[in-house]
Amino acid sequence: MRIFRILLALVLVAGLAAAVILPPRDHVLGSFSTSLSGRTRGQRENAQRAAHALDGVVIQPGGVFSFNHTVGSWTAGRGFVRAPVSYDGELIVDWGGGVCQTSSTLYNAALLAGLDIVERNRHAWVPGYVPPGRDAAVAQFDVDLRLRNPYPWPVRLRATTSNDSLGFEVLGRDDGPMASVQVEPQSAIHPAEVLRADDRLPSGQRRLLTHGRPGIRVAVYRSFVRGPHSGQRELLSRDAYPAMNRVVSIGSPSP
Repeated sequence: MRIFRILLALVLVAGLAAAVILPPRDHVLGSFSTSLSGRTRGQRENAQRAAHALDGVVIQPGGVFSFNHTVGSWTAGRGFVRAPVSYDGELIVDWGGGVCQTSSTLYNAALLAGLDIVERNRHAWVPGYVPPGRDAAVAQFDVDLRLRNPYPWPVRLRATTSNDSLGFEVLGRDDGPMASVQVEPQSAIHPAEVLRADDRLPSGQRRLLTHGRPGIRVAVYRSFVRGPHSGQRELLSRDAYPAMNRVVSIGSPSP
């Protein structure tokens, strides 16, 4: 009997030691994914490379995370490529095209996980991979996505990527999602058609450069269902996306 008691005591001590040494199991506070369908090979590569740079990143209690600081420069030396990116209403090819899909996907996961939003910037036009008001543009070196951990324990980012999708999970010590997001449309903004003279085209011939898309005004709210802000609702942003005009080249009349 004495030997049995000794063995039982050793088992209990070992169990307590394991509980102290082993970290608590991670729970998903919030998760979100976006589709890579229709994106170019370069955009996919850049988006996934940025996601891999964020995989496993830990944000300490009260700590502030910076997307640009963590991902680093979008240069060839770091494996990024030139890919289409929207600029001034037209698609151009530039370094890191596609990275904004990564920041926007992470932004949505952070919203559902209940993280504090320190800095978020909208795109000039509504992107196609998230609803209006739920995008987060980044650009080096002055347009960033910054998040704060409001919990008394660390949170960890986990990236999930494939050829067809890009996702993030925010892990911590509670069961999520911690919040929900509501997008309330305010009004639509209709595009116009812009004609550009082109001497290379026959007189009167038209060539479509940009299809254009409607703009919109939205208000975005977040309702907390768990955590320190449970029961509260906050206004995240009021965003006005201008319409992307339909741009058409037209041949100039012969002299």
